[in-house]
Amino acid sequence: MSLSMIALGCTRLHAQDVAGPDKELVVATKEAPPFALKQSDGNWRGISIALWKRVADRAHLHFRLVETQSVPDLLDGVANGRFDAGVAAVTVTAERARKVGFTQPFYNTGLGIAVPVNENPWVSIGRALLSFGFFQAVGVLLGFAMAVGFLIWVLERRKTEHFGGGAKGLGSSFWWSTVAMTQAGAAQNAPTTLPGRIVAMGWMIASVIAIAVFTAGITSTLTRRGLEGSVHGFNDLRSVRVGAVANSPTTDYFTRQRLSFRTFPDVQSGLSALAHGTIDAFVHDKPLLTWMVRNNFSDSVRVVDTSFSSESYAIVLPKGSPCGRRSISPCSMKLKAIGGNKRCSSPLETPDLADSGAREVYVLRGGIAVIYTSVSRSWEGPPMSCVGVHQ
Repeated sequence: MSLSMIALGCTRLHAQDVAGPDKELVVATKEAPPFALKQSDGNWRGISIALWKRVADRAHLHFRLVETQSVPDLLDGVANGRFDAGVAAVTVTAERARKVGFTQPFYNTGLGIAVPVNENPWVSIGRALLSFGFFQAVGVLLGFAMAVGFLIWVLERRKTEHFGGGAKGLGSSFWWSTVAMTQAGAAQNAPTTLPGRIVAMGWMIASVIAIAVFTAGITSTLTRRGLEGSVHGFNDLRSVRVGAVANSPTTDYFTRQRLSFRTFPDVQSGLSALAHGTIDAFVHDKPLLTWMVRNNFSDSVRVVDTSFSSESYAIVLPKGSPCGRRSISPCSMKLKAIGGNKRCSSPLETPDLADSGAREVYVLRGGIAVIYTSVSRSWEGPPMSCVGVHQ
C-alpha cells in the first residue's frame, strides 16, 4: 500500500472517529502569513491552508475553519476535543507533543532576528567596547604581561636594584612588562641579566604581534558594527535588549539558553517596539518575521541574514490520533530558487498572494501532488520547501 493510501485512510479514520462519516470537522487555524492568511471576505488561504485543503479534497473530508487568537488556544482546543485538527504555522516541540499529536513536518525553518534599519553607529561601537569579548581580550593581554613581569622579577630581583625587594620589585616588573608590551619605553629600567634580557626580547617581539592582532580585531569589529549594526547572530543577542512573542518556542529556547528577554503579545507589537527603540532585536520564526517586516516595517526594520534553532511546522491532531506522524509526508524535492519568470509544469491552480509577494503553484508530477511556493523577484524571504501528498 502506498504512503498516500495510508495518509488518506488514516485521515478518513480520524474523521469517522471524531465526527462520524458525514459530519463536519472543525479545524482551528490562526493567522500566520504566508502560511495562513485571512481575506477580507472571511476566506482563508496560504501555504498551510492549501496543504490542508488538498488533503481534505483527496480524503473527501467536510470541514470548516475556525480562527483562534493564539497558537496556545489552538493547541488547547485540539487537546480538549473542541477542535478536530489545527492548521497554521505550528512548531513541533517536545512539550507540545505531550498533549497533542502532529503529522509529519511539512516545512523546516529556524528563528530569525529583526533589527532596526537606522541603528545609531555610536551605540553599536559603544556596546562593542563594553562587551564581554572586548574585556576578555584586554584581560588576556594583561595576563600575559603579568606572567612575563613575574618571570622577569624572579630572574632579576637579586641582581637588579629596581627589581629587588618584595612587593615593590614585583610591581616594578609588572609595570616594565606592560610598558614593553606597548613599545613605549622598554629601554628604561630594563633587565640586566642575560636570562632576563632573553625573556625581555622574546616578550617585546611577541607583544608586537599580539598588539597588532588585537588592534586589527578591534578595528574590524568597530567598522563592521558601525556599518552593519551590533547584531549579526545569536551570540550578539546576549549584549542587547531582546524581544519575543510570549509563550512561544522562541521564549522556551531563550530560557534554555539563559538569555534575558522581554515578551510581547504578538509579532506586530514586538516589531513596533523595535521600530521605536524600546528593544534592540526581536526574534521569531524567520518566514513569519520576514513576511511581517517586508509588508509592514520595511522602512524601519530589517531581518538579519542568518537563522538558528531549527524548527519544523506540522498539522496538529488529537493525541493518539490514527493519523499520527505518518498522515502527511513531505516530498523529497526542495525548492532552492525559482525566479518569478520561471513556471512549473502542469499548473492546476495559481492563486496570487499579492500580500506576500509570493505565488502558490500546485502541480501534479509523477503521481505526487506537490505544492510549490515559487519566489517572485520582489520576495526577500528564505527559499520555501515544497510539500506533497502521495497519491
